[in-house]
Amino acid sequence: MGSSKCFLCLLLIFSLATYTYAVEVSHDGRAITIDGERKVLISGSIHYPRSTSEMWPDLIRKAKEGGVDAIETYVFWNVHEPLRRQYDFTGNFDLIRFLKTIQDEGLYSVLRIGPYVCAEWNYGGFPVWLHNLPGIELRTANTVYMNEMQNFTALIVDMVKQEKLFASQGGPIILAQIENEYGNVISSYGDAGKAYIDWCSNMAQSLDIGVPWIMCQQDDAPQPMINTCNGFYCDQFTPNNPNSPKMWTENWTGWFKSWDGKDPHRTAEDVAFAVARFFQTGGTFQNYYMVRYHGGTNFGRTSGGPYITTSYDYDAPLDEFGNLNQPKWGHLKQLHDVLHSMEKTLTSGNITNIDFGNSVSATIYATNETSSCLFGNANTTTDATISFQGNQYNVPAWSVSILPDCQNETYNTAKVNTQTSVMVKKSNEAESEPMALNWVWRPENIDDAVVQGKGLLSANQLVDQKSINDVSDYMWYMTSLNLDKNDPIWSDDMSIRVNGSGHILHAYVNGEYLGSQWAKYGIFNYVFENKVKLNPGRNQITLLSATVGLQNYGPYFDVIETGLPGPVEIVGRNGDESVVKDLSAHKWSYKVGLNGLDDKLYSSADSRFASQWQAKDLPTNRMMTWYKTTFKAPLGKDPVVLNMQGLGKGNAWVNGNSIGRYWPSYIAEEDGCSTEACDYRGPYDSNKCASNCGQPTQIWYHVPRSFINDGDNELVLFEEFGGNPSLVNFQTVRVGTACGNAYENKDMELSCEGRPISAIQFASFGDVRGTCGSHEKGSCEGSNDALAILQNACVGKESCSVTASEEVFGATNCGDVTKRLVVEAVC
Repeated sequence: MGSSKCFLCLLLIFSLATYTYAVEVSHDGRAITIDGERKVLISGSIHYPRSTSEMWPDLIRKAKEGGVDAIETYVFWNVHEPLRRQYDFTGNFDLIRFLKTIQDEGLYSVLRIGPYVCAEWNYGGFPVWLHNLPGIELRTANTVYMNEMQNFTALIVDMVKQEKLFASQGGPIILAQIENEYGNVISSYGDAGKAYIDWCSNMAQSLDIGVPWIMCQQDDAPQPMINTCNGFYCDQFTPNNPNSPKMWTENWTGWFKSWDGKDPHRTAEDVAFAVARFFQTGGTFQNYYMVRYHGGTNFGRTSGGPYITTSYDYDAPLDEFGNLNQPKWGHLKQLHDVLHSMEKTLTSGNITNIDFGNSVSATIYATNETSSCLFGNANTTTDATISFQGNQYNVPAWSVSILPDCQNETYNTAKVNTQTSVMVKKSNEAESEPMALNWVWRPENIDDAVVQGKGLLSANQLVDQKSINDVSDYMWYMTSLNLDKNDPIWSDDMSIRVNGSGHILHAYVNGEYLGSQWAKYGIFNYVFENKVKLNPGRNQITLLSATVGLQNYGPYFDVIETGLPGPVEIVGRNGDESVVKDLSAHKWSYKVGLNGLDDKLYSSADSRFASQWQAKDLPTNRMMTWYKTTFKAPLGKDPVVLNMQGLGKGNAWVNGNSIGRYWPSYIAEEDGCSTEACDYRGPYDSNKCASNCGQPTQIWYHVPRSFINDGDNELVLFEEFGGNPSLVNFQTVRVGTACGNAYENKDMELSCEGRPISAIQFASFGDVRGTCGSHEKGSCEGSNDALAILQNACVGKESCSVTASEEVFGATNCGDVTKRLVVEAVC
């Protein structure tokens, strides 16, 4: 593609309809230029496989309404090439359709091909068959791996080129990414890692896509790659080339959740502070990573980790179900609007910085026509009052004030002028008795494995579960042991000891269930040991390994063991003496999956087994059991959720569509939650502002409307641990309470998102106290009846807007106290 200098001055000309456009990476390091205009670009990530294709238009439209210019997405190798050279781009995996949907909405796109994605996605997005290719080493200078990576990357590029979707062809894609966060692990790979990243750069350039390539978290990214930043804060990031624009590809709006983990929450104030600080310090492109503008759901077996939950809500501006996560969505929308209004000064203005001390600063962007100011206060506790051009400005701790004209504060990151929406669950009104579904059941037939030890494969060793290319969570390890009473190991005190990989183990000996064990998130091995009664002669030992998503991150994550790495031992004890018999090199038989999965019991399309479902004597707390019921489609258009309270662990299907793994019996850790309101001030981490301690990690599971028929529908559960399905029910999610908030002279806007406001429970203009749901009047308030004013303006309407001012609500005796209008509305 020529020299680095030429690339950084790259002018890409393309035509769309009757127009001629250009995309340019400015050589002064200040901006991305599109159609001759320098841009402040706000991007939001939406991952197409974590939602359904029917949801895409609505999600993208809501992102655009939220002030987003571009949609960023990863490309998921394992869903597109599940078997080597066998490709799938259908349904929710239709990447081209997703990109065209973005284009139809008039937004740009950032295509992060990777093809390693991390993403808390199974195996980091790699297909597991890669692991089993002879001679392969992943993410390093290895010919076998690089050939496969190049093949897939070129495949994606060719598909996109054929549809003319790169900006150089008139399409929406303005940037593409090769590799992903390799800088975090490159030191573990030594010289081969550096050689690999250089090869990635050369390979990407050879594909000639006509738009710039980026590498995130790659401080030594070879030119002309543009290195970018990922993290909670990127204001201190500096590109490795002064001619590269300052780009933030992953602004983590929250954090993911693991089984046994708390519910993370990152405040709207802190996210806005991070974004404003980034643009105050010269940023030009910021993306809410990665599905962090819309979280979505890990349907099927796509969650990684291991131990990442099915929900991937991530406290994103659009929640898992596609609803506006207020106040985060609205507070960020207002920030995006004011940043866009200053686009010319931010990207072209001369920059002046003033340090007021105590972490307080001002940045002035000035052109010949105008100037814009950002006042930052990074102090975590102390508000600041600064004097600027003859005026006094109060800047709260941990906030940025934005003055587009350097005179009037239009926005402050700590002052939320948007509503807080409290979401509620509503019963399925289509059912006459929605809490009482009628169930049938049948057992999973495990006798072949548990009693007889029959398998289709055998080896004189224990094998890693990745050897089956991850076609199932389940893999049976079976062997037999012949003993007589003269064996040195024989005693009245014998046990079986198994070294496990951190995933789930169920142990059986001679047809009897012995016990189960599993680890927590981040733990990769444990030792299971249980007393066992063995018989003289043949003894059947059967171990069922159940994975919970494969490792997705870290150096050499691909070789972390899964299944049962061993040893598997029998321990005999006679007094103080122990004798150990290692069974690891025995002949082991292997069986993949479950009979019910092979027979597709989750799909009503195959009725061969209809007569084998039983209605009588419904068992509860029974392992390895299938349950089935029918239900009516919930009325309306609100998102549908499945309440799985009372169940153990397993998998769920609606009309044959997998809604993912469920595990409501896994209780979140007891410690680390606070009952006090979250303080947005100070650096965020995943343990700050957490909730749900001591409660089931996840009981609500998203069922997309596209999975549901208008009439009767079928729900099938495979219960691995044992649970009680009697409490399982379908509900819908909607806004229950909308708490409006506006500082003085700002507009207070309320919306019930498509429903009329039925009542106003609270309204006050003054120094209101408390939080949504528990507001109280302060020591001062307007002289007019705020409740009557809001009832008249809002009740019966889907939305309303009222200015928070003394003109509307009457004079107050608040003096210099900050005044707000606070309203609680019932939807």
